[in-house]
Amino acid sequence: MRRRCGVRWPSLGRMWPRIGELRTLALGTPGELRTTLNTLVLAGVKTATAGRLAEYAEEGEELEHVGERLALIDDDDALAGVVEITGVDIVRFADVPWEFARAEGEGDRSIEEWRAGHATYWARLGTPVDDDTQIVCLRLRLVSGGEGGVAGGDLGT
Repeated sequence: MRRRCGVRWPSLGRMWPRIGELRTLALGTPGELRTTLNTLVLAGVKTATAGRLAEYAEEGEELEHVGERLALIDDDDALAGVVEITGVDIVRFADVPWEFARAEGEGDRSIEEWRAGHATYWARLGTPVDDDTQIVCLRLRLVSGGEGGVAGGDLGT
């Protein structure tokens, strides 16, 4: 779960960009990965995403909270959809449950495969993880976007 620059930055000391009053959610890295992950969210397949807890401190941002809505953005920082957070848990990387990993909807066939894929991803970004790394496990649901699209920049509010 990475946030990206390019959208209007607020002046209140918050670090992640906003669309309207919503924080943005830029999944994965730009390009094919982000497109794939967004497609999974918009199809209702991906209902969870994971990030490193340390990223929040590094970027001066608060954790998401249940009921918060986020603007899902594409590679051009354009609104692709709106999601609502339905669950937030912080667990050790080694303790991420299979039920959560499966809800990410990325096709992993086991928790070991999920861990290997995520460890490789974060290492490639220069932020390797180990069993004790604290992971933020977000559950989400699609509010707008997908088949119905995002009408006129509808933020689902």
